[in-house]
Amino acid sequence: MSGRRENVKKDLIFIGGLVVIAAALIAYLVIRPSDDAASAQPAAGPPATSQATDAPAADGAGGSHPAVERRQAGDPLALGEVDAPVALVVFSDFRCPFCAKFSRDTEPELVKRYVDAGQLRIEWRDFPIFGPQSMAAARAGRAAAEQGKFWEFSRAVYAAAPERSKAELTDEDLIGFARQAGVADIGRFTEGMRGDRFDAAINSDLAQGTGIGVPSTPAFLINDVPLLGAQPTEDFVRAIDGALAKR
Repeated sequence: MSGRRENVKKDLIFIGGLVVIAAALIAYLVIRPSDDAASAQPAAGPPATSQATDAPAADGAGGSHPAVERRQAGDPLALGEVDAPVALVVFSDFRCPFCAKFSRDTEPELVKRYVDAGQLRIEWRDFPIFGPQSMAAARAGRAAAEQGKFWEFSRAVYAAAPERSKAELTDEDLIGFARQAGVADIGRFTEGMRGDRFDAAINSDLAQGTGIGVPSTPAFLINDVPLLGAQPTEDFVRAIDGALAKR
């Protein structure tokens, strides 16, 4: 009985967190400056990594969204066409069990149904909020991306994640996932994971998420419309279909 009470308590806390995220994101989208005003703000310095994006954002079917979407060609942390009519921006932590649920249950279906058809672009944002292991895992993801294996790496990490608790991700674990993902140069991967050359890019993602009011993971924006938590795949399908219908 005490175990059931504890599970109910955890679920209530999680639901409360989603309400907070929803309120913050909706408030941001209501009061955010126009694109013209945003473009007048000083640009952030370029991230210190080769796969970090520094080219101008390309316009999609509905125009560019410089505050959230990036739409940069060759971005190894993105899936899909640069000019896909719908963009799904994902704020994730590799230790987050609900991020893992999205990766396992929903992402493959969205790739098959929309990304492969040229209708959806998925853009990853690092949001490592669960301690030093989260930051090390974010660096590891970037190190895998440097060798063209980001998505293989992320899926390997999330496939092994526990359903409810935060994953333990030691350096040895991360190296093992890199091997599973087919990262060719493990020495280079390990150096990137243990160094700080990806920190500027990771912190830029954190700043972006914090700036739009994302306090936890996973958080999603579908053409700037928030969808929060590891919702059922049908909710993502409904939201994407709705965004496509507006094009």
